[in-house]
Amino acid sequence: MIHTEHLTFQYKKKENVFSFPNITLNQQENLLVLGKSGIGKTTLLHLLAGLLKPTNGTVMIDHVVINKLVTKQLDKFRGENIGLVFQKKHAIQSLNVLENLQARLYFSKKKIENTAIETVLKQLDLNEFKHNKVNKLSEGQLQRLSIASAVIHQPKVILADEPTSSLDDENCKIVMKLLIEQAQKTKANLIVITHDSRIKPFFQNTITL
Repeated sequence: MIHTEHLTFQYKKKENVFSFPNITLNQQENLLVLGKSGIGKTTLLHLLAGLLKPTNGTVMIDHVVINKLVTKQLDKFRGENIGLVFQKKHAIQSLNVLENLQARLYFSKKKIENTAIETVLKQLDLNEFKHNKVNKLSEGQLQRLSIASAVIHQPKVILADEPTSSLDDENCKIVMKLLIEQAQKTKANLIVITHDSRIKPFFQNTITL
């Protein structure tokens, strides 16, 4: 469950104050957040992930007000409960695909179960590339590894920042289906932040900033 109330954020004094609509999502409900560049979409995602603290308001995930947690508590909560799919792909270059997912579980303080990893790799058509280093992957494979890293620890919330903006129509549909399927499998809330209106049909809940 996700609930936000009266969220505002200001990067520096005298700069614009971002104000965000209240959000309430029950378990397994998904949300699409649309808006043009500069409107505050990524700021909202970072507030939901606990990467930024709001100037005012609250962010509650699974009955925990995350902006009230101290840094150590927040890092632990985020590592265990939040999966992030960034627009820029993040992976450990010195590790292969399998090792990247093992590292994600290790840093989440979750048990490293290779059977569960194999399952996710098969679901995302990455199993045959599991021993490949990250720099040997195609853009599409990197995208799928990013999704795998976001869901492997079975988070309560998956947050995706512009996951389709650089993709053609066919790959846009593939990535959205993968994200929704993975959220369903882990019973997570999926929130996608984007300016890409092509993915509106995938969501029942949409807000525009």
